[in-house]
Amino acid sequence: MKTFSFFKTFFVVWLLLLTACAPLTSPAVVTVVVTATQPKPVAATQPTITQQSQSTVVASATANAATQLSYPIVDTAQGKCYNANAEAACPSSGSLMGQDGQYAGAAPRYKDNGDGAISDLVTGLMWQKDPGSKVTLAQATSGAASLKLGGYADWRVPNIKELYSLILFDGLDVSACMGGGACQATPFVDTTYFVFQYGNTANGERVIDAQFWSSTKYVSTTMGGDATIFGVNFADGRIKGYPLMQPGNRSASNTQFIRYVRGNANYGVNKFLDNGNGTITDQATGLMWMKADSGKGLNWGDSLGYCEDLNANGYSDWRLPNAKELQSIVDYTRSPATTQSAAIDSIFSVSSIKDEGGKTNYPFYWTSTTHATSNGNAGLAVYIAFGEALGYISSPNGDKRLLDVHGAGAQRSDPKSGNASSSIYAQGHGPQGDVVRITNYARCARAGGVTFAPNGNPSASRPSVTLQSSGNMQSPQQGGGQQPGGGGQQPSGTRPSGPPPGGSPPPPRP
Repeated sequence: MKTFSFFKTFFVVWLLLLTACAPLTSPAVVTVVVTATQPKPVAATQPTITQQSQSTVVASATANAATQLSYPIVDTAQGKCYNANAEAACPSSGSLMGQDGQYAGAAPRYKDNGDGAISDLVTGLMWQKDPGSKVTLAQATSGAASLKLGGYADWRVPNIKELYSLILFDGLDVSACMGGGACQATPFVDTTYFVFQYGNTANGERVIDAQFWSSTKYVSTTMGGDATIFGVNFADGRIKGYPLMQPGNRSASNTQFIRYVRGNANYGVNKFLDNGNGTITDQATGLMWMKADSGKGLNWGDSLGYCEDLNANGYSDWRLPNAKELQSIVDYTRSPATTQSAAIDSIFSVSSIKDEGGKTNYPFYWTSTTHATSNGNAGLAVYIAFGEALGYISSPNGDKRLLDVHGAGAQRSDPKSGNASSSIYAQGHGPQGDVVRITNYARCARAGGVTFAPNGNPSASRPSVTLQSSGNMQSPQQGGGQQPGGGGQQPSGTRPSGPPPGGSPPPPRP
């Protein structure tokens, strides 16, 4: 018995020592089994997610993955709200709720590198700070190849989506300033970082002649046959197609500003995914879109309400997209004349219309963004032309011709409400007689790292400046403070106006 007890004791001790010496990191040594004695989680009652809280949840999840987006959309910076005609308190209900000022996306963030280059901390793009004088597109293209700036030699002419990433809709359209004298102005680009100048009226230009080239050629033509390049006007806040040759002098090349860019070669490239439930996700921007549009024309307020009230495909946080969000889905390789389609990927469904000339065309689409002017008018809202951007142009004999004047993919503006058949719109709007429709279409969006801000952010606007008839920007207004680094009374980022190279400027399109 003693011998048995000895061996029993020895065996137990040996087993304990073996267990103690086993490697703790080896997953094969010990298997943990969760038995049924552990209580099951109690299912909690899930609260109903309201539109505001759902937007916040989505935005939080998207923000965590923002660094993975190849095409992040920079917010428009429009923190104010507007009624049908002027600035107003943000509505808490009604047809004007859901406008741009009530949704906040990725705020613009820049860094001045101190070497002539500006880094966009949202998009990953790097920009030339000072565009210099106006040049032809050929000069702009050759200049990119030879530019050495900030220690880099891979500068390029930006495509239209890259260039449009810089636009800010806390800017004010200065078209009303063309009558001469002085008016209050805020450019559609951040002049704290970027050098900018309005048109030099002392040299025969208009104050709105501040157009910038992109590398994006319109796949069709404008004005009945003009080869056309899309550009952004940071004085009046629009995308339009601009002719390569000077209007009225087809033997001379048109001139505009150029701001070179580098980095993030995938910016502006969409990655659409059809979710199979009537929605399209752009994996490049994080935005989700309704595959179908509104199917009918609506005024601006009704378009806002259409998207705000939409409860479809499992989501109730749809909204009317802002200008930069909607422009992100334009496909600039398409046009009615060349692909017999709207300027949008064929993954989307698009309504067709009969245009003012009775031909099959495609709609303008409203955005939630107001197009405010320097004289305090806020009666216009931004739209994107997915069909031809038509206008009435006078022929040599005085007759009006209906032409594609700015190209499918242009960004213009329409009255928020009214009757498009009124005689006051018979000749269109602006120098190129842009057709006025008022009842444009809507395509709703959601997600994209955007949060609902019911009261807006009206104090976030940049200070205005006094624009003199010479086209130079002068002193910031009281309360805005002097911008750091400015020369004299000019705000930082501006430079004295001067004539473009090659003599007197042409009268380019606004």
